[in-house]
Amino acid sequence: MQNLVSCKRILKLMGNRFEFTVLAEDEQQGQDAIDSAINEVIRIEELLSTFKETSETNLINQNAGSMPIKVSTEVIELILRSQKISEITQGAFDITYGSLDKSLWNFDVKMTALPDPDLALQSVHLINYKNVIVDPENNTVQLKNPGMRIGFGGIGKGYAADRAKIILKNAGIRSGIVNAAGDLITWGKQPNEKPWTIGIADPDKKGHPFSSLNVSDMAIATSGNYEKFATINGKRYSHTINPRTGMPVHGIKSVSVICPSAELADALATPVTVMGREIGLDLINQLTNVACIIVDENNHVHTTNNIHLKN
Repeated sequence: MQNLVSCKRILKLMGNRFEFTVLAEDEQQGQDAIDSAINEVIRIEELLSTFKETSETNLINQNAGSMPIKVSTEVIELILRSQKISEITQGAFDITYGSLDKSLWNFDVKMTALPDPDLALQSVHLINYKNVIVDPENNTVQLKNPGMRIGFGGIGKGYAADRAKIILKNAGIRSGIVNAAGDLITWGKQPNEKPWTIGIADPDKKGHPFSSLNVSDMAIATSGNYEKFATINGKRYSHTINPRTGMPVHGIKSVSVICPSAELADALATPVTVMGREIGLDLINQLTNVACIIVDENNHVHTTNNIHLKN
């Protein structure tokens, strides 16, 4: 690992801050590899973005309730994986969250009361992953009801990070980190032969980790309410909405999921917040090669059985 050059690039992709760090044989190899990884993320954004009129995601949404839309195998497979995660999280993860009526929510200091539960329930009536009809043989997707919308905000960054890592490894990069706005994947070791380590953020002190973990050849994603929330009657409510009730979740400040895939870590972090501490930890404990750290509203740290934090 000696004489390797560290190359880094930070830029905005998929509407988020992406950071690429690689250890390369020379500057040229490192920068060329990062260029290839960036092009891959841009390609994925063209497929998945709901902000690009021509994306496959938008074509599916524009034809909700009317007809099946032919899309790439890649998008079909991502939807099928998303539906599996919806099943294991009992609907706490759902790509049809795009049809949420956002008019009820305004997570800032002006929000002083929760919406009426019946109104909230009405706002999520189109959210149901079972109404995404996928035909893998013909590569088509249809949203069953008019007004339904899918979005990959809960899984897309992780998927892009995984793909970027594959591109970088194929370009001969044996060690590096892709950080997609906090969805982070690593491989190889640092120049000193030590594993990559990551600080677990303190939800109340941004930039101040309360613990660290070895994460070489692993991915980690964190979902938290420490940046966007509303305090109502002394209780802090996350901007994360429970897709089954339409109400904001509370009780958890942050969830970090660690596993070999950034896509899976990304997709599990938010639903664990929705499911709550006990059910969320129970779910993660049943999954192979997946670990979880939860910080509750009282700043108590809870972990799955397979995790070892360093203070």
